[in-house]
Amino acid sequence: MSDRASESDVRDARVSAGGLLQIEGRGGAAATELPRPPWLRIRLSANPEVERTRALMRRLKLNTVCEEAACPNLSECWAERHATVMILGSVCTRACAFCNVATGLPDAVDENEPAHLATAVAELALGHVVITSVDRDDLPDGGAGQFARSISAIRAASPAVTIEVLTPDFRRKPGALGVVLAAAPDVYNHNLETVPRLYRRVRPGADYRHSLALLAEAKQLRPEVFTKSGIMVGLGESDAEVLEVMDDLRAADVDFLTIGQYLRPTPSHARVERYVPPEAFERMAEAARARGFLLVSATPLTRSSYHADADFRRLREARASRLAAVDAR
Repeated sequence: MSDRASESDVRDARVSAGGLLQIEGRGGAAATELPRPPWLRIRLSANPEVERTRALMRRLKLNTVCEEAACPNLSECWAERHATVMILGSVCTRACAFCNVATGLPDAVDENEPAHLATAVAELALGHVVITSVDRDDLPDGGAGQFARSISAIRAASPAVTIEVLTPDFRRKPGALGVVLAAAPDVYNHNLETVPRLYRRVRPGADYRHSLALLAEAKQLRPEVFTKSGIMVGLGESDAEVLEVMDDLRAADVDFLTIGQYLRPTPSHARVERYVPPEAFERMAEAARARGFLLVSATPLTRSSYHADADFRRLREARASRLAAVDAR
């Protein structure tokens, strides 16, 4: 699931009589925006590790989804030297209505990127790393080869590191998923992002059933690899539709589900239709666990790679416990 943040380029906002914000954005058009609730207020604190991590990424010419997608958890994660690297450049070939990553003509693939990524993982002394990318519909393999080369480079430099990949949908790229999985990541993640009814508006260029099939195929190709997917709430979905997505993901044998609050990056992106309170996230988590997911992370600030290292340890423990329970029968 791509990370979201507040409206960074809002020039003027005022509270209307109905308690809504009238926001004037880059195009000068006003859009009605719900006021941010108190549970989504984030306190930022200065930490030298944040700037050290930023400097490392600049030196190695690496992009991070933390910055490009304006993640609200950046300061917390970077203070712990956890950064999610976004390979294949910083320009995406798609224009999803929720995403802050730039859209346009991408740069050429950097052949040195896998080696630079491996260096960053070693220098940060990571135990678990998350690799994601922009969509690269312009490439014959959708960028699958660069994912595989990045995994191999990290394995060579830091054999003990566990690796999680968050890939695009590789739509119309036959064989691309197999290339990534042949490199043996520990976790394969592909986010559904939202409910199927909203795909045309929120995720144009993607197909809900294709994304589900991709996740199911990943589990079929490499049953030992954990599969993971995430959605955002607040885009106009109903609670019933969220439950239906859970059922679809379990039918695809997905192990780990993440659910977080959508936060509008700029006034030109899809508006927030509702802010879901923490107690509602707890109910969603309970419903997901009841459906058999090995692990569920559902909070307002949950993002795909948020606490990914700790979550991976919990995933392994959950699988071991489930297998032990089966053996004990």
